[in-house]
Amino acid sequence: MPIMDTILFFSLGGGEILLIFGAVLLLFGGKKIPELMRGIGKGIREFNSARSTIESELKEGMREAERKELEEKSRKQEGPVERY
Repeated sequence: MPIMDTILFFSLGGGEILLIFGAVLLLFGGKKIPELMRGIGKGIREFNSARSTIESELKEGMREAERKELEEKSRKQEGPVERY
């Protein structure tokens, strides 16, 4: 979700964003903000990586289940094999 969508989702205007930025600046100081942002960025990257891993595992599991289901259907349709 892009940052602008998040901002619009919470209906934050320019004044509110400046107030939040000022509070962060007062709480953490100018030298700690880059470190804080790096930590947040790392956390977001790790979250996205875990999400994509889980998503790919789920998709693979669904494909495998679908494949097994199709194999079972084809076996049932073939019926017993007659031998001469």
